[in-house]
Amino acid sequence: MLRLSASIITLLSASALGQPAFAEDAFDVEAYDDSRTIIVTGLSDGYLATNSVTATKTDTPLIDIPQTINVVTRDQLDDQAHHSLADILRYVPGTTVGQGEGNRDQITLRGQNTTADFFLDGVRDDVQYYRGLYNIERVEILKGPYALIFGRGGGGGIINRVQKSPLSDDFIYAGQVSINSLGAYDISADVNAPLSDAVTVRVNAIYEKFDSHRDFVGGERYAWNPYVALKLNDRWKLGLSYEYVHDDRTTDRGIPSIAAGVGQPNRPIAGYRDQFFGVPGINHTKLEAHIAKLRLDGALTSNLSFSGTILYGDYDKVYLNVYPNGAATAQNGTVALAAYSDPTQRENFIAQANLVWDVETGPLGHKILVGTEYGDQKSANRRFNGVLSTSTFSLANPIFPTVNFSALSRDTVSDVKFFSAYVQDQISLGDHIDIVAGLRYDNFDIAGTDLFPAVDRPFARKDEKVSPRLGLIFKPQENISLYGSYSQSFLPRSGDQFLALTVTQENLAPEKFTNYELGAKWDVQPNLNLTLAVFQLERSNATTPDPRNPVASINIGTTRTQGVELAVTGNITSSWQVHGGYSYQDATLAGNDSVRLGQVPQHQASLWNRYDFNGRFAAGLGIIHQSSQFAAIRTAANTTKLPAFTRVDAAFYYDLSDALQLQLNVENLFNTDYYSDAHNNNNISTGAPMNGRVTIRAKF
Repeated sequence: MLRLSASIITLLSASALGQPAFAEDAFDVEAYDDSRTIIVTGLSDGYLATNSVTATKTDTPLIDIPQTINVVTRDQLDDQAHHSLADILRYVPGTTVGQGEGNRDQITLRGQNTTADFFLDGVRDDVQYYRGLYNIERVEILKGPYALIFGRGGGGGIINRVQKSPLSDDFIYAGQVSINSLGAYDISADVNAPLSDAVTVRVNAIYEKFDSHRDFVGGERYAWNPYVALKLNDRWKLGLSYEYVHDDRTTDRGIPSIAAGVGQPNRPIAGYRDQFFGVPGINHTKLEAHIAKLRLDGALTSNLSFSGTILYGDYDKVYLNVYPNGAATAQNGTVALAAYSDPTQRENFIAQANLVWDVETGPLGHKILVGTEYGDQKSANRRFNGVLSTSTFSLANPIFPTVNFSALSRDTVSDVKFFSAYVQDQISLGDHIDIVAGLRYDNFDIAGTDLFPAVDRPFARKDEKVSPRLGLIFKPQENISLYGSYSQSFLPRSGDQFLALTVTQENLAPEKFTNYELGAKWDVQPNLNLTLAVFQLERSNATTPDPRNPVASINIGTTRTQGVELAVTGNITSSWQVHGGYSYQDATLAGNDSVRLGQVPQHQASLWNRYDFNGRFAAGLGIIHQSSQFAAIRTAANTTKLPAFTRVDAAFYYDLSDALQLQLNVENLFNTDYYSDAHNNNNISTGAPMNGRVTIRAKF
């Protein structure tokens, strides 16, 4: 709390010192208060977003950013009734959803699996949990290494959630209730109230009850998020946000695999779509989180602006897992089980400060970003192996074992401190050529103690890295850009969550990510955009989860992902909106194509359509296709392969009045049997059968 108070004083002092330099009209009030232009948002119209602050930390049109960015707006989140990041990302080709052991968001971007490359308004949000969407304006998926903007990690890209922010000129009283045919339901509210010319308050809240096609799988989440925007004067704005999250749900690691034949990879066992392989009442994950954010924006001169953000998060999480620990011996045989309990406490403190300077030097225009970031992340983690009354589960006679978690196997505390300084220049050479160039210096320092077994073992490592980014953009005309880019990122050996560092890892250099990309962006018309990207991403000094021991990693050398991505977003006609894309990815061990990365299908395609028949009635239709993928890296004969699948979704919308809308979403319209994701060779999630969700939405 002392660090938080000191940093608030620092930001406020900067505000006070900067105020005399302003002209009366130097700062637009709406640049802070309007959620379309507050930090790390940008402009959007329906499904199409046109600007982003996230990718460059400056307000930049997407057509002028030399890397791939997919944006899912609030309109699309509502139309598709998305309730999780997994729901969203299934409709984003080039992004694969992972199971996350049934307790967290986990994704693979361009072949890089991560539990930590998540951000909230451009600030690191790397704790392992399920993120809600009730207070989110839009979600941005940035592809390729982004160390210049975000620091360590982000090797394949990052996911940024943009928070709903107070609107200074609009009263909003909105809410919705929804229920689906599996028994899940939720109720949420969104209230925005300008209390005066200087103060606006926005409050979002939700209660969700989870249910599933899976036996014994359910839970609940409730959260609220008050956000206050203060107009300090005509030139400075301050935002204060606090979010509380309580999430308690079943951990479900799905079904095992079974042998498919001599010389063939294993396949998911069929006929057990709903069968639970944990222990009812024991398998669960619980999170309690407090997340506070302070944001200060102002203009030091007419062409020099300041922004600063402080985020403090306190997270208390525990999960207990009983799960399949091997392949089924036969269709009606047995499955090995294992179990563990994993409590974690995390405290995050992160502060950023940025200056953006618009200046001209002769014929060249510059938008120069100079920034710093400081973070302190403290973690305490323990793991207890479960002792089961029987270590196998009979498929012919399914009786759940008893379990107790008494065997301590890990006990660590760690403290990560990092400092970064970065500079970026967006250079305009006339009307047709832009250059984006920058460097970031990162100092990453981890220190901790392994308290298990009996003798404490301190561990520590310090890494200093410089990460470059270079992009060249050619615009033959205003609505077309052709670009090439080069970028790097790194990941320290303490991994995503920096919970431990072995003696061997202490002596290893960080993993390195290098991305080369060529692309084109075309605004076919003001509200319709097409993009194309061809890329190669290399990860050197690479490690991957060991498919035979999911809590361990193996060194595999250099991996390479080569691919193509296409996307279309916007209005085909005034009545027809679309959001879709296609990706081809070839992810292998460099020099050995027989070793293929896990959870990277070669082909993915999706298309969501909304058609408005008149002012009151509309319909939506979506399709997802994913080719087969390996559940884990293919390095051994016991690799499991998930079959290809195609899923169709539909929606219907009817406006009962100007303020009241009725919506029906149908997922998996043709009741396709499919396997949606996996954690390893024997923890495979089954896709839900056809199910419907009815939503009533009101806004006044």
